[in-house]
Amino acid sequence: MSATPFKFPIQVLPEDIDFMGHVNNARYLNWVQDAVLAHWNKLAPPDAVASKLWVALKHEITYRKPAFLEDDVFANTVLEKYAGARAFYRTVIQRGEEVLAEIESSWCCVDAETLRPSRIGEEMRRFFFPQES
Repeated sequence: MSATPFKFPIQVLPEDIDFMGHVNNARYLNWVQDAVLAHWNKLAPPDAVASKLWVALKHEITYRKPAFLEDDVFANTVLEKYAGARAFYRTVIQRGEEVLAEIESSWCCVDAETLRPSRIGEEMRRFFFPQES
């Protein structure tokens, strides 16, 4: 089961560039977080967006090629599955057709008030996996 991929544009900023002249590897983590949260904010209903927060549990990044200041970069992220309070994403950061990095990540949904893990209800399936509804 995988949802429809979500394309997230990335702007490479001067402060992203490291001493080697390309985007610092740590910046990719920010991009993944930005893409996943934008995906949630776009597809989830407003009450869920207001009442749920996301905490990263794990990122596994495979770097393929460097990104540079003038590059047109985007992230294709897809929610592969969710179970309980966990969501599992796959994100590919690209420059055109070139793959710059591949990231597998897991996230925990938390209640915005209690900051405790919060189960992702089955009603969310229709927003993220419409082909299965």
